[in-house]
Amino acid sequence: MSPWYVYIVRCADDSLYTGIATDVARRVAEHSAGLGARYTRGRGPVTLVYQEQVRDRPAALKREYAIKKMRADQKRIMIDRASI
Repeated sequence: MSPWYVYIVRCADDSLYTGIATDVARRVAEHSAGLGARYTRGRGPVTLVYQEQVRDRPAALKREYAIKKMRADQKRIMIDRASI
């Protein structure tokens, strides 16, 4: 079973997008190419600024939801404290 990851990318307009994937590098490349989520289309290129491994897809979805509920300043503090 492949590990799941929760990731955050910074878009060219300095906004943040949070998602989940089993292959973060591939997913970030898709976002940058305009093939990812609707939110990141037209906001590329994107830069990976945060990722964390979780045990499975349900855990990834739960963590993604928790991060999306955070204020932008809280996300930026979390990003600053982590190293990818």
